[in-house]
Amino acid sequence: MISGKFAITTHILTLLAKFPEEYLASDYIAGSLNIHPVLVRKEIANLKKNHLVESREGKYGGTKLLKSPEAISMEEIFNITFEKVNFGFSKNDPNPLCPVGKQINTNLMHLYDDINDSIISKLKTISLAEFSEKF
Repeated sequence: MISGKFAITTHILTLLAKFPEEYLASDYIAGSLNIHPVLVRKEIANLKKNHLVESREGKYGGTKLLKSPEAISMEEIFNITFEKVNFGFSKNDPNPLCPVGKQINTNLMHLYDDINDSIISKLKTISLAEFSEKF
């Protein structure tokens, strides 16, 4: 299922892209997102692990992009947030004797895989820089 993690991570990276030379404090980022700074720091840790940002501590500390916004695709953001579109399946087990019931979940999975492929194909074409220009 898609959670809000992609949206939160994209918000953080978009802010950083708007101020590429500055280290932004997690409190500032949290204020933009209207969430607790601890949640921002958790997402920043994932971004650091994936080599998209760097952080420094102290009075003038914060986080900034390690790569240029042009070099970060929306696909990369999607992939590091462990997202996958999955619309789910019926809670009931389909009737295995029914011609539809015995194959519905297999065919839905193929549909979901095709949807994910389409999403990834689209996200590959959009850079963080292009997305950031909307603001």
